[in-house]
Amino acid sequence: MSLDLSSGRVVIVGAGQAGAELAGALRQQGFAGRITLVGDEPHPPYRRPALSKAFLAGEVSQESLYLKTLDAYEKQGIECRLGLTVERIDRAAHQVRLTDGTTLEYDKLALATGGRARKLPLPGADHSNVHYVRNIGDIQRLQQQFEIGRRLVIIGGGYIGLEAASIGIKKGLKVCVIEAMPRVLARVTVPEISAYYESVHRLRGVEIRTGVGVKALEGEQRVEAVVLADGHRVPADLVVVGIGLIPNTELAEAAGLAVSNGIVVDACTQTSDPDVVACGDCTLHENVFYQRRMRLESVPNALEQARVAAANLIGTPTLYRAVPWFWSDQFELKLQMVGLSEGFDQFVVRGALEKDSFVVFYLKQGVVISADAVNRPQEFMVAKRLVGDRVKVNAAQLTDESRPLKEALNVTSIEQAEQN
Repeated sequence: MSLDLSSGRVVIVGAGQAGAELAGALRQQGFAGRITLVGDEPHPPYRRPALSKAFLAGEVSQESLYLKTLDAYEKQGIECRLGLTVERIDRAAHQVRLTDGTTLEYDKLALATGGRARKLPLPGADHSNVHYVRNIGDIQRLQQQFEIGRRLVIIGGGYIGLEAASIGIKKGLKVCVIEAMPRVLARVTVPEISAYYESVHRLRGVEIRTGVGVKALEGEQRVEAVVLADGHRVPADLVVVGIGLIPNTELAEAAGLAVSNGIVVDACTQTSDPDVVACGDCTLHENVFYQRRMRLESVPNALEQARVAAANLIGTPTLYRAVPWFWSDQFELKLQMVGLSEGFDQFVVRGALEKDSFVVFYLKQGVVISADAVNRPQEFMVAKRLVGDRVKVNAAQLTDESRPLKEALNVTSIEQAEQN
């Protein structure tokens, strides 16, 4: 069934950045029909990355997180149904049922259901001083317990954990990070960069314990200590858990859509139902750049998938071709990462780790497949192009700071080399 651009009905489930971007992109691309955006939070769609950064630090207001005001959505003719969830999808009848009992009819349905924080599977994990970092409410509850001198224990040494640690130190808390893997950021970078970030945090007062899991949470009404697998007891006034995200696929699965560590979509964001698309953290998508399926948890991925979904909904065939990239703010350091470094056979450093200004390039048979940049935003933009164009370079050219990095863009890409 094709979508009528003037009178069609699109229902978007999920009012995060993917859902909001999809709604706006539909209007920008000429869709004049009905758009209904359903979100389970009472707030307008907002930027999530700032939650564990500037918002947790109290440096920005809640309103500044909003992508736009409710009046702006109204002017675009986008109906926002907030504070509600979809209970059921009736694919045969092309309807969704909301928790307030109302039913919405659709011609095309978009699932942008995102994910939820993975809970710590231990008794006491639901105590009032155990926190997760996923939405505005989570941060507001956490901020109330951020007091100078309190002991903050963070379980998980990934982006969320280290960002929370940096804010904790800035706010005068005593911070301990516990990571079960042998090093922090172990899933996303090489040991040298993990060691660099561990050093950065320790120099600023963060205690870091790696290679040890959590055995128990002590305390009747509140967690008073975190007991590690090696028997060590870490006193705690509050706990932040950052151990990953679970994609919200239950609604799709109940509706009979294909699900496998995410809602399965092709490179056009199409699900197993021709009238249902999906985008964002909740999807296991076909990535054209990497020629395989993957699930990514990043805002750039969510936004690009949303634009692709909008184009395909209005009948403009479009493939998702974006190269994944991510970022993290910790203390005065801005980490920007592009591409996936898995399978690299060489890495080189441009700049100096000890000066907190560098780019690490990952190469495979001479081709730049990924890069991590710290406090080098301009060179990161060049790195994105090197990765996206699959440029094959001499590693010495990347490390030679007497030569502008953009010179490497003049090197023949692997695709061009194969054509010649």
